[in-house]
Amino acid sequence: MTRVALIQLDVNDAETVAERVERAGRIVEGLVDVDLAVLPELWHVGAFDLEAAREHAEPLDGLVVTRMRAAAAKAGIWLHTGSFAELAGGHRYNTSVVLDRSGDILATYRKQHLFGWEDGEPSVMTAGDTLVVLPTPLGATGLATCYDLRFPELYRRLVDSGTETFLMASGWPMPRIEHWSVLLRARAIENQAWVVACNTAGTHNGVLMGGRSAVIDPRGTVVAEAGDDEEILYAEVDPAAVREWRLAFPVLADRRM
Repeated sequence: MTRVALIQLDVNDAETVAERVERAGRIVEGLVDVDLAVLPELWHVGAFDLEAAREHAEPLDGLVVTRMRAAAAKAGIWLHTGSFAELAGGHRYNTSVVLDRSGDILATYRKQHLFGWEDGEPSVMTAGDTLVVLPTPLGATGLATCYDLRFPELYRRLVDSGTETFLMASGWPMPRIEHWSVLLRARAIENQAWVVACNTAGTHNGVLMGGRSAVIDPRGTVVAEAGDDEEILYAEVDPAAVREWRLAFPVLADRRM
């Protein structure tokens, strides 16, 4: 069994970026009996504060990733750093980073589906175009970010690349939080895979965030779910359950396309 911790941060306008990065680092360092932790999407600025994302975009060796690398190494855990506004080659990306127990970077994923149409994320960010699947304590792990959840074809492609667990950072707002809960279970059920999804709490830039981070097993059962406020959600994930369920109920073998 792999013990996970989903750090559902409160992201608000009163806290500076530097303060929140340091606070998140201390939270990670304080985790005990955890194998892998996950942070939300764009938690350093807030997913709905695009001007802050523009202003605070930074390279992979900037404040956010550097502090999280130190925290992961100190805690001795795997860490999905959530996502941050990455500045690279004159472009900004909504980028997630996965670190091992030594704080080394194992993978980066640039969000492929940018939310908000032409005046939203696409006005600030460039979409990524690469699938990311890597071995973690959760088995073969595919990465996705927030709005990606609405596009099931991405998850099929991840499954075809061997994914057993979907690991997701999100900044999903309260007005559509029921969509979040339903779609998380749908991605688990249709792909017979674990879903480990960390959302944001709090209010920033006038947007109330939805919380309800969740861990869902390959049968679609909600193993653990957070409330609306900041909290650390703990759960145990059995990677072998994916193979067992796919053998017992081999629905994926009946696909026609």
